[in-house]
This record gives sequence, C-alpha cells and structure tokens, in this order.
Amino acid sequence: MDKKSFWQSGHKPTLLGSFLYFDISFMIWGMIGPLSVIIALDYPMDPVQKAQLVALPVLGGSILRLVLGFLSDYIGPKLTAQIGMILTLIPLLLGWQWVQSLEQLYVVAILLGIAGASFAAALPLAGQWYPKEHQGLAMGIAGAGNSGTVIATLFANRLAQHFGSWEIVFGIAMIPIILVFIFFTIFAKNSPNRPEPKKLSQYATVLKQRDAWVFCAFYCVTFGGFVGLANYLTIFFNTQYGLTAVQAADIATICVIAGSFFRPVGGFLADRIGGTKMLMYLYSGAGIMLACVSFLPPLPVVVSLLFVGMMCLGAGNGSVFQLVPQRFGNEIGLMTGIVGAAGGLGGYALPLILGNLYKATGSYTLGFIMLSIIVLCCLSLLVIMQIKWRTSWLDHNVTKTARQVS
Repeated sequence: MDKKSFWQSGHKPTLLGSFLYFDISFMIWGMIGPLSVIIALDYPMDPVQKAQLVALPVLGGSILRLVLGFLSDYIGPKLTAQIGMILTLIPLLLGWQWVQSLEQLYVVAILLGIAGASFAAALPLAGQWYPKEHQGLAMGIAGAGNSGTVIATLFANRLAQHFGSWEIVFGIAMIPIILVFIFFTIFAKNSPNRPEPKKLSQYATVLKQRDAWVFCAFYCVTFGGFVGLANYLTIFFNTQYGLTAVQAADIATICVIAGSFFRPVGGFLADRIGGTKMLMYLYSGAGIMLACVSFLPPLPVVVSLLFVGMMCLGAGNGSVFQLVPQRFGNEIGLMTGIVGAAGGLGGYALPLILGNLYKATGSYTLGFIMLSIIVLCCLSLLVIMQIKWRTSWLDHNVTKTARQVS
C-alpha cells in the first residue's frame, strides 16, 4: 500500500483527534486495574472481589457502547464523542471526592465504562473518512488509542504513591480529558460520506444476521483478551510473583505495550494479506502463548510469553476491524458499537475467570488453560466461516482491494 495515498485519502486532524480521544479515554478506563493493588490496602478484597473491581469498568463500557454506537449513527460520531468526554468527568470527580466504601468504588468503576464506550464513536469518525482499501490502517491508527492503557499502568501507581493517595489520580485524570475535548472540538470533523441515520428496525435487521454475531465472537476474544489482561495483569504479577504495586504495574506495561502498538500493524497486514488469514495466524499465536503461561514459568519467561500473546491479541483487534467495514460498510457506526460491546463482555469475563479459578484452586494454571481453549475455539470458528464468506462477500472485496492497492 502506498503510504502517501493513504494520507491523502482522509482527514488527518480527525484521525489525530480520534486517536487522542480514544487514547485518553482508554487511560481513564484502565486506571482501576493497576490501582487495584493499592486500593486493596484501604479496602481489603479477596481474589474474586479484586477481579470484580477491575472487570466492572469493562462491563460498563460494553453496555454503553451500544448506546454510543446508536448515537454515532444517528447524531454523528463527533457530537457523540463530545458528549462521551463530558460524561467521563463524572466518575473521575466521584472517584476523587466521593468514594468512602468498596460499594461506592464499584459504582465509580462501572461509570468509568463511559470512557470505554469511546470506541463506538472514535472508530467510525476516523474510518468514515477513508475508502475500504485503507480502513484497516485508518481504524488501526485510531484504535491504537488503546495505548492509553500503557499510560495508566505506567503512571497511575506512581502518582498514587507520590501524592500518598489513589483518589488524587482520578482528579489528575480530568486534566488531559479536558485538553483533548478542546482539541477535538476545534479540529475533528464528521466525514461528508457519513451514511444516513438508520431506523431502529434496520438495526434489528443487522442483529438478525449471523455474521454480526460471528464478528462479536472474534472481537470478544481479541479485544476482550487484551483489555481483560491489561486490567488484571498487575494483580497477577503482584499475587503470583510477589511484586510491589509499582513493579507489577511496570511489568504489566511491557505486555500492554505489545497489544497497543501492534493494533495498527494488524490492520495494515490485514489490508495486505486479508483479515481472515491474518486472524488465523494471530489466534494460533495467542492460544499457544496462553497455554504456555499456564505452566507459570519464571518471571522473565512469563513476561515474554504474555508480550507475544498480547501482541497477537492487539493485532487481532485491527484485523477484525479490517473485515467489519467490508461486510457492514453502511452500518459501521452501529456495528462498531455492537462488536465493541462484545469485546467488552470478553474483557469483563476474563478477570472473573482468572479470579474465580484462582480462589477455587489456589493457582492461575487452570485459568490460563481455559483462556487458551477459548482462543483456539474461536480459531476453529474462523476456519469454518471463512469458507462460507469466500462464496459470498469476502473474495470480491479482497480482489477489489488488491487491485486498488496495486
């Protein structure tokens, strides 16, 4: 693919604005994961309660992505994003000034899902500016905003220790979201090629199509795996390897970086070799890495395995969204919300799987075995579906894209 033609085919300020909105939102969405180890000093929790705490923001994001996906289609992704950023300030203010109990913290955690719902506005806003042959890379760049998780794991615990309070981290996080809101409001624009709003009956029609649910399953594994692990790895390294809160978050950051920065790579390679083929490689790699992690090897080895596994999951996110616009180009706003919601459900389930099985067995071995099996089941589904897709829409779009790229 010619890089110059990609940059000329869309709107760079909007692409940057979408990335920044997604990036800061993901930072906020992922804060409780690393902070959970420090929060547990004030509010003692068992393994399941810790898992529930870090999973609730993902559940909130999963539910609200459906709402933002609808709004993105109906009132436009820019206005939807602006509303999302304003509402994100609410849980930050509550976390800073209001929390006095674990139950109140759970309320803040689920409201942080507002930030996680940014996915349903940021990706359509960026993707609608680009033709299909470049949407894998465009949405991969915007989606690389999940690198905000890196900011959270790297700085949240350091700020908490520096100020002697984890609550102040919520207050500090209000600053970047306000700055991004100002930049976004000035420079981001809706695409002139934005599809007309659809009726609710048309949305229901989309949900009746089997392919929509297949994409949900794919993203439940790739995005859910990435977000779930990003939120839980600090707890894992603290519990399994005895690292301090900052040390555990730093090691988690290494793994999160892989998933974050390989998302656009996944979209780019999917544009070149095809989304289904790319996903087959990535599911295979992630499944093998998670199976190896189940042996709980020494820390340097497990970090290497999780780095590669998270890399596969992150690149898989970009690959899935290289395929979605090809199949549902006219419903991309709604489909982004639906598929993103499914990814959020996967991210919600993963910490609960690891936390519950650790509480039941006293080991993370069975939990990672279960995760590996889930990934490999998704690989099997992909192998079956791509055969069907080749006789309908897939081969036509791949041939057309290859001709345009060349």
